[in-house]
Amino acid sequence: MTHANGKYADFEGLREKVIALRREGLSRRQIRDRLHVDNNDILNRLLEGEPAPEWTKRPNAKDDLREKARKLRLQGMTYDQIQVELGCSKGSISLWVRDLPKPVPSRSAVEQARLAGRRRWDHELAVRDDKRQQTKAIAKAEIGDLTDRELLLIGVGLYWSEGTKDKPYDRRESLTFVNSDPGMIETYLAWLAAVGVTPDRIYFRVMIHETADVGAAEHYWADVVGVDVSALRKTTLKKHNPKTSRKNTDEAYRGCLVIRVAQGAELYRRVEGWWHGIVDQAQLRLR
Repeated sequence: MTHANGKYADFEGLREKVIALRREGLSRRQIRDRLHVDNNDILNRLLEGEPAPEWTKRPNAKDDLREKARKLRLQGMTYDQIQVELGCSKGSISLWVRDLPKPVPSRSAVEQARLAGRRRWDHELAVRDDKRQQTKAIAKAEIGDLTDRELLLIGVGLYWSEGTKDKPYDRRESLTFVNSDPGMIETYLAWLAAVGVTPDRIYFRVMIHETADVGAAEHYWADVVGVDVSALRKTTLKKHNPKTSRKNTDEAYRGCLVIRVAQGAELYRRVEGWWHGIVDQAQLRLR
């Protein structure tokens, strides 16, 4: 192709030079000055279809706004809040952030106050619990080593609280102790050993509600007292009463352990005598 003007007669040859310079990264001004193409219309035709180098492109002012809008949206701002912050239209904001998740609705003043109150109360509860645990730890350390006499008195008190007792109308001079607290069970067993009861005279039996996990309870108590499950006597099941609103229905419910001492009539009489001796001494302190 040729041009009427002799300067641009070899249009195709000139175009090849222009394209080569463009691909080297030269700007329009640099190409014009190098090849002396002073006619902008001719230069446009020579560059037709050839993209400009990246470095010559001016940044779009809206690109920066778009990034800011997206950051604000991710921070939880609404369209109105972003518009006030950036001064751009909500239509543009919608196009820029429509692929982002909607922000979670902010809490009302009342909800915020309730949350703050809940957090303060949780902190207060944690402080109280820490003090509670400190008090318990100090008290535990105060006990120290138990003497035989102290264990004797503790065991007598435990039995008279939780053990079966002889009545004039129902002679029961035997030692049977029932409890659901493993710590109390272990203390009672230590007391039995201290007063000379040998393991072969001790029998264990689980007593539990029939709707509970009986097998798990039997294994639990066998582990507590250190015997095989097969050594337990037949479990006593409490019948279910649908009218009763029971609270002990979770997995932690293990029922009670019944501990019976064989040939325990003589020891029972001594326990009753020890107890009345404790009562007499306590009454003296009250006078």
